[in-house]
Amino acid sequence: MIHPKTELRFINDIVGYGVVATEFIPKGTITWVFDKLDREFSPAEFESMEGVYKDLLCSYTFRNNKGNYVLCWDHGRYVNHSFKSNCLSTAYDFEIAIKDILPGEQLTDDYGYLNIIEPFRAFDEGTKRKTVYPDDLVRYSKVWDKKITGVFGKIPNLNQPLKELISENTWNEILMVCEQKKEIESIFKNYYNDKENLRNYQLI
Repeated sequence: MIHPKTELRFINDIVGYGVVATEFIPKGTITWVFDKLDREFSPAEFESMEGVYKDLLCSYTFRNNKGNYVLCWDHGRYVNHSFKSNCLSTAYDFEIAIKDILPGEQLTDDYGYLNIIEPFRAFDEGTKRKTVYPDDLVRYSKVWDKKITGVFGKIPNLNQPLKELISENTWNEILMVCEQKKEIESIFKNYYNDKENLRNYQLI
């Protein structure tokens, strides 16, 4: 489920629709949680589908560390890519704002940690990275871990509208990390090692 203080808006002809904050969302806020209404499709289920369904799943899903395709039931599936994303996924089945997000600003993800199937050249934002690759989690997990760690300790001290969707065990883990009683899990935990797919794109 996406943060409730967001809405779907048309951004432009290049990216289409996006998810925009309707109120100020401070860094350290949980912006999305994997919940019971989100649906997972196994690779076998994906391969058994007709082309139109495969196209939809390729457009609106990400892959978890099992290789399953995760389809968000709400407008969270419209969060756009940015190399300067203001949200990051974590190893705990939720995303967190790593920057303050102002009203009217898009919530963005770096698709590099979503286990994409094929590389794609993204909109040029003036960054060194121009292309998103299926194995970006291998390359950049430590960079993303540092950004997550920088705001993770704020979680218990902020209003968290999505807290009720987080299990008691996960919340206790969050508290232990914030109290420095446990090491934070790396975002690399989300990586799906799709060896066949990686081999294919490396041969292109």
